Amino acid sequence: MNELLRSITNYIHRVSTYNLTVVAVELLLIGLVAWWVLRFLRGTRGARLVKGAAVLLALVYIVIRLLPKTGSLSWERIEFLYGKFLLFTFVAVIVAFQPELRRALIQIGQTRLFRGKHADIEALVEELVDSAMYLARNKIGSLIAVERTVGLAAIMETGTRLDAAVTSNLLNTIFYPGSALHDMGVILSRGRLAAAGCQFPLAESEDVDPSLGSRHRAALGLAQESDAVVIVVSEESGRISIACEGQLYLGLTGENLREMLLSLLAPKFGAGRKRETPTGEAP
Repeated sequence: MNELLRSITNYIHRVSTYNLTVVAVELLLIGLVAWWVLRFLRGTRGARLVKGAAVLLALVYIVIRLLPKTGSLSWERIEFLYGKFLLFTFVAVIVAFQPELRRALIQIGQTRLFRGKHADIEALVEELVDSAMYLARNKIGSLIAVERTVGLAAIMETGTRLDAAVTSNLLNTIFYPGSALHDMGVILSRGRLAAAGCQFPLAESEDVDPSLGSRHRAALGLAQESDAVVIVVSEESGRISIACEGQLYLGLTGENLREMLLSLLAPKFGAGRKRETPTGEAP
């Protein structure tokens, strides 16, 4: 017990001799990196894993540092195992966070693809809102993804290439029951309707409310693996929702939908407008 107290005292003494300016800068940089990682992973299953792993590693590190070290108590095996545990954790993070890491690397390596003029973006948003309202009134299920920074070419390959102008009539026709392409998703790229009948990746079942259907799972799945904005209309209830940045916003009105799309597709333009709060949100 005395050795443990002496070890804690020595550790506190060493910490007190550090340069406070250097410590403050280091803590600030570490905090900014941690904040960026948690913000990037917010709404994904990766956020919970990162928090749990960080707490576990921090506790083990503190315990190892505070263990008394004398001639007979060197704790070499514990430190050796801790180093191996860190290596295992690093590999596990790469395996577990593949979708999130892929999305981060793509965002870093690509320039912004969606650079349309404000008028073009507003016109596109109006077509999307008109179509969503029509589909919601008639309880026609739909799934529309708007590409932003992260390219969706691989997912387009699962459907039918179109390269057509975006109009509400065309979207309504595609999703009309009986259409050959109505059962999957549509992708908009660079302001054009790039592909239809596309298979979106499904989110894990525990990430989505069990009462929601496969369209909502597909919308959230794509939002977790890319920065696309995904509009989904429920076939059962006619409810309009948006999935983006790993979040699912449920029960939007036409005005909610318009404001969210403007703020997400043209942040500077949408910032000047009053932002409505969605009526529901699911993590």
